[in-house]
Amino acid sequence: MKTKQKMNLPNRLTLLRICLIPFIVIIPLINGLDEVVFGDVKLSNLIVLIIFCIASFTDFLDGYIARKHNLITDFGKFMDPLADKLLVFAAFILLIEEGLIPGWIVTVIIAREFMVTGIRVLAANNNVVIAASKMGKAKTISQMLTIIILLLSNYPFSLINIPVDKIMMYLAAFLTVVSGFDYFIKNKNVILNSK
Repeated sequence: MKTKQKMNLPNRLTLLRICLIPFIVIIPLINGLDEVVFGDVKLSNLIVLIIFCIASFTDFLDGYIARKHNLITDFGKFMDPLADKLLVFAAFILLIEEGLIPGWIVTVIIAREFMVTGIRVLAANNNVVIAASKMGKAKTISQMLTIIILLLSNYPFSLINIPVDKIMMYLAAFLTVVSGFDYFIKNKNVILNSK
């Protein structure tokens, strides 16, 4: 008789991250949260920023715990990257709604993620595991920093007239494209040899 296995802590953290994502979408819809709290930062964006930072921290934490205590599961391998993508997509789509980022940059980011996911699926079908690259990690960090700076309406850099928000936006777009090509080139055999 099989006993039910309890969900481990890293997987619970992944589920927590997924549960936080709807709040990123809902908070801006609540009346009374559009007042400016400092600089040009709206209260709703500040709350979304806090939720985004908590969710991003669970991403770091679940990976750290899973590796340290050897708690890596098939559920985690599938759901962790999916939760990351949903979190980033939700934040970027909100930023389009707010008029803080051009839609084409978000389209590039989403298209790249779909392309990479497709390559990962092909690799998995051929029993090939593709490790995350340094370029991919740089892309992720740049995207997360871009989201944070945009939610803060470029504060405190707006006080000294430095467009860090725009710089980060274009850097994130650049690293997204470059890391996508890097991923494709390094794994072209997986694509070419797939049946």
